[in-house]
Amino acid sequence: MSGSILIVDDDKAHLSMLETIFSGWGYTATGAEDGADAIEEVRERSFDCVLMDVRMANIGGIEALQRIHEYNPSIPVIIMTAYSSVDVAVEAMKLGAYDYLTKPLNFDELRLVVERSLEHMSLAKENRSLKLKLSQDSRLGNIIGSSEVMLELTQMVETVAPTEATVLITGESGTGKELFARAIHDLSDRKDNELVTVNCAALTDTLLESELFGHEKGAFTGADKRREGRFMQANKGTIFLDEVGEVPMPMQAKLLRAIQEREIQRVGSDIPIHVDVRIIAATNRDLLDEVKEGKFREDLYYRLNVVNLTVPALVDRDGDVALLAKFFLDRFADKNRKKMKGFTPAAMNLLVKYPWPGNVRELENSIERAVILSVGDYITERDFPASIKDHFADVTDNPSMETMAGLSLDDIEKIAIIETLSTTKGNKSEAAKLLGITRTTLNNKIKKYEVEIEK
Repeated sequence: MSGSILIVDDDKAHLSMLETIFSGWGYTATGAEDGADAIEEVRERSFDCVLMDVRMANIGGIEALQRIHEYNPSIPVIIMTAYSSVDVAVEAMKLGAYDYLTKPLNFDELRLVVERSLEHMSLAKENRSLKLKLSQDSRLGNIIGSSEVMLELTQMVETVAPTEATVLITGESGTGKELFARAIHDLSDRKDNELVTVNCAALTDTLLESELFGHEKGAFTGADKRREGRFMQANKGTIFLDEVGEVPMPMQAKLLRAIQEREIQRVGSDIPIHVDVRIIAATNRDLLDEVKEGKFREDLYYRLNVVNLTVPALVDRDGDVALLAKFFLDRFADKNRKKMKGFTPAAMNLLVKYPWPGNVRELENSIERAVILSVGDYITERDFPASIKDHFADVTDNPSMETMAGLSLDDIEKIAIIETLSTTKGNKSEAAKLLGITRTTLNNKIKKYEVEIEK
């Protein structure tokens, strides 16, 4: 069995020996001489298992165990102790240690415990992957895409979601940042508690403080009773700070304290209240530029940007427009009780070549409008807003292979038959000649695809 092992021991000779042994067993072994180094290593690199001594000069194994699991609760940590103390072992196990071993180590036992921990880790990853796949119809059902950049992004969501890491989601307006915040929450251990969303751009400095932290009765004019804020509402769950780049500078200091200390104070009170929340934030701004310009606190930026997810613009998601268009078509046809069969090639050609400056939100709105205005079974280019149609003064009505991305062969064949019959004004014999098939074959395909001929 192979894997990446972090070995933590302040006894340099013992550490070197263990690194040599694990390398001989086929593992990738990395050494750290105290708990502080171990915490940094886990933050910077991915390990399959941590083997750590309890007694170390700087940060001991118990504290390091807690700090590592705050960042990544899924990684198995095996504790080593030279003191066969039941109390130490029990404390470590209570805090989430996978197992413990006493020094001097029995190497056969060591190898068995490490192999077992790696099997456990592998099974946990497979289970999370399976849960993610099973969730596609529900929790991740609105995140649609088969482009490479989207597959990488959803894989990162799967990796980040089970941890307690603070996540900053960046991307242009309309790319679906809130969908990713929802996915992270729904795939986390906090999924049974609330995901509370706050639009930071919608409130003034004073109102935002009250909204986030709550207020005491009489704290300001109109405060006729105590009010719990969104942080308290999100206790044991997740708070999503949308448009966090819009938070006014005076409020940023208070937000920093809440994130850093996990403590809040209601407006009108000086009593700190502990809250157990996970922080997810989103912005369409370049916060690093905002920091350089003095518009955003540098310390708050780094507190928020522990893990960054960048949601790509729709124009950068090769092949996803067709998939999203079909998804929205089905949704809005069902919502409006209309039977829609798809898009004409000219309509799809328009969709895949338009740059979508408003991203997924613009596409969604355009498809909803088209479904409502369409008078036939297929969406045509005439059903789209003028802003889209006018963008292409010279768009050809003949679809390229590029426009067919995301469609099945049956869909392509069906569209070819519809367009050809439209060209021949319903003349089946002429259409069959153009398609290179017999009239009988054409009739069979018309029945198969339930194509209605306009007369």
